[in-house]
Amino acid sequence: AVKLVESGGGSVQAGGSLRLSCAASDSLSSMGWFRQAPGKEREGVAMIDVDGTTYADVVKGRFAVSRDNANAKNILYLQMNSLKPEDTAMYYCAAVWASTCDLTSDFGYWGQGTQVTVSS
Repeated sequence: AVKLVESGGGSVQAGGSLRLSCAASDSLSSMGWFRQAPGKEREGVAMIDVDGTTYADVVKGRFAVSRDNANAKNILYLQMNSLKPEDTAMYYCAAVWASTCDLTSDFGYWGQGTQVTVSS
C-alpha cells in the first residue's frame, strides 16, 4: 500500500504563509491536497497530475502545488500564501494510481493529515 506522511502544518496569523509537505512511499502521477474544517465536508484544494495543476476557486492565486521526484524523492508540496482564517482546517495529502485527476476524483490513498490554523 502507498504510504503518505504530511508535515508542515502549524499556526500562523492571517496574511502569513506555510508550506505543507507530503512524503510518498511510491511515485504516483496523480496527487492532491484536501482539507476539512470542523463541521464541514472535506473539500479538494489542489491537484497535480500529468496534465498540470488544478485548484479550487477559493485558493487560486494564493496556493501552489508542486512536487519533487528527483533522486527517488516522492514529495508533494503545497505552498500557501496570504492565508485567511477560513483556511483553518486539517489538510490531507491524497494519491491515486491514475495519470489524471481532478478535485472530485476518488483518491485511494490518504495521509493522516496536518493541522493548519490561521488566526485573525
